[in-house]
Amino acid sequence: MQRQTTAHLTLDVTSPARLVLEVAVELSHDLTEQLTVTSAGRPVVPREVADPHGTRLHVLDVGPGPLTVDYSATVTGRAEQEPGSPADEFLYLRPSRYCESDVLAPTARYEFAGVAGVDLLGAVSSWVGTRLAYVPGSSLPTDGAVRTLLARQGVCRDYAHLVVALLRALDVPARVAAVYAPGLDPMDFHAVAEAYVDGHWRVVDATTLAPRSTLVRIATGRDASDTAFLSVHRGFASLREVVVTAVVDVLPDDDVRELVSIG
Repeated sequence: MQRQTTAHLTLDVTSPARLVLEVAVELSHDLTEQLTVTSAGRPVVPREVADPHGTRLHVLDVGPGPLTVDYSATVTGRAEQEPGSPADEFLYLRPSRYCESDVLAPTARYEFAGVAGVDLLGAVSSWVGTRLAYVPGSSLPTDGAVRTLLARQGVCRDYAHLVVALLRALDVPARVAAVYAPGLDPMDFHAVAEAYVDGHWRVVDATTLAPRSTLVRIATGRDASDTAFLSVHRGFASLREVVVTAVVDVLPDDDVRELVSIG
């Protein structure tokens, strides 16, 4: 399997700012890549930092003016799956900013009483997928799983947050992954949930918008606060354009009954 991904961002920086990008593919892949950044027409070399979740952060200190980011990667084959650590298991059982598993615990226990293991992943995915409507622009950046369930609509990150919150409420470690997703329509950065079952992280995507076996990992974390493709610190910047592409040499079918890991 060969996958090709690109991301193009344009911003207006209105005061000196520190920007943190999460657009690069995880280094566990066999890949060739290029990242180019220009600020006010001049090239900028970002500083790469690995966060505690293994995500590659690219940090930029820039002045006012237009800024463009272009990233491309060719990924060959599939990444090896690393086993989860005991520390990760405990970390991803806790409630977090956008995944209020403590608040949703009564709902989760009522809706999924008697369901466990692999069957639980399918049950939660189907439950979320049938109760939410995918509506672009329907949610706010501050919306968490509780608000999403009340609104009954959202986008991929909202679906992922609700899945993660329900699974954590049922004592299944769960996290959010930001990915490139060949086959996604409309094309964009994509977010999915991952559940830790029988020693492996398995994808749970209640949107069913892209084949899970084609996903390419960008970032991993507790929720969107760890996986945003752009964060702005110490200044101001407005995002003007985002263009994402992701293609694969052969687009496979996706059997929702199968266990799939990001690779």
